Amino acid sequence: MVWKPNVTVASVLERDGRFLLVEEETEYGVCYNQPAGHLECRESLIDAVVRETLEETACTLNPQYLVGVYNCRNEALDLTYLRFAFGGEIVAHDPGRQLDTGILAAHWLNLAEIRALQAQHRSPLVLRCIEDWLAGRRYPLDLLTHCQ
Repeated sequence: MVWKPNVTVASVLERDGRFLLVEEETEYGVCYNQPAGHLECRESLIDAVVRETLEETACTLNPQYLVGVYNCRNEALDLTYLRFAFGGEIVAHDPGRQLDTGILAAHWLNLAEIRALQAQHRSPLVLRCIEDWLAGRRYPLDLLTHCQ
């Protein structure tokens, strides 16, 4: 059997010192995460983060940066995640759009609020990606190549 990581994307979005997080119902209870999800077959990483952001927040993302690539192991689930985190700007919002199943709400939270919720973060990557954004980590999207 060949081992493969779960490839995921996430958007790290800041507006006026607040970050966009989703509140979601999981098998472990209510958690907080960036808008994030799994890469689908034949989908580019950029298309995936635009899709996931729209599905989970009703916001249309214009990705502008790669914030980082993260290899994170969840021993309890025997899973490894390879996360590509993106930054950019929201260019539209559709308040009438229904959010993905399990998404309770999208919230703009400041860093103190996010840290106060740390016990409910979906993974340690939630805070790490925000800290990397705040540290100025922004890489050009042309680092990524999607071959069909």
